[in-house]
Amino acid sequence: MANDLANQTKVSLSTAINKILEWTDTFIGLLPNIAVAIIVFILFFLFARLAKKSTIKLFVLSSDIDVLKNLFVGLVYYCVLRLGMFIILEILNLKTAVTSLLAGVGIVGIALGFAFQDIAANFLSGIILAYRKPFRITDIVQMGEYIGTVTNINIRDTVVKTFQGQEVVIPNRSVIQNPIINYTILGQRRVDLTFRASFYEDLSLIKRLTLQVLNPIQEIIRKEEINFVYTEFDHSYINFEIRFWVSYQQEKDFINTRSMVIMEIKKVLEQNNISIPFTIRLNEVNKTNA
Repeated sequence: MANDLANQTKVSLSTAINKILEWTDTFIGLLPNIAVAIIVFILFFLFARLAKKSTIKLFVLSSDIDVLKNLFVGLVYYCVLRLGMFIILEILNLKTAVTSLLAGVGIVGIALGFAFQDIAANFLSGIILAYRKPFRITDIVQMGEYIGTVTNINIRDTVVKTFQGQEVVIPNRSVIQNPIINYTILGQRRVDLTFRASFYEDLSLIKRLTLQVLNPIQEIIRKEEINFVYTEFDHSYINFEIRFWVSYQQEKDFINTRSMVIMEIKKVLEQNNISIPFTIRLNEVNKTNA
């Protein structure tokens, strides 16, 4: 019994020693590869830092969005280091580890792609917006049904403060897929007004009086492009439109000038005894007859 136990101990010890010797031989045989792997690691580390600096310089020239810059700088840096890691594993003859890592990255990438499809779409849309720059912070824009001032531009969404005081967070995917109207970029905006004239009024006089009112108003620019046209016959009146341009830096430039023009036109028409017709609703007529 004691002899059997002693023999088993000797066999186990011999196996352990042989295994250690085998590992030692393998390690000694890998020393040249390890040295090369260390050199490759140092080279890729330096290359990653160089790529990081180059990416920062590129973004300074092409984009002023810090979030996007930091994201891409980190992405480039770690992609270079990961490539170096795969090469080092290959140098050390760890092909199985390389294969497992690549397979794992592929599976994780597919899973994340399905799980975060909308997030990825908004992220890519944010990158496109960062380069195209259709608007900037403080610009007045219209995106779908929302119109207001851009207060923040993020990677995944754009924040607009409407003129009613609400803050609207719009996904960048929606921003890219729908028309964007930027009222600030040109610094000018056209005002379109529609009025009515009675059948019995002198249309030439109405046009002349209206243009006389518009020309002295300082807020109206491009005086030569002031446009007055009669557009159509309606039930009991004739429609006419006035179009003119105003300098536009903020919304009050537009609404205040529009309000002023409406007041001045009404005043000059009343001073010349020109009536402004209005629509008579059927229910109002019935109440009067009753």
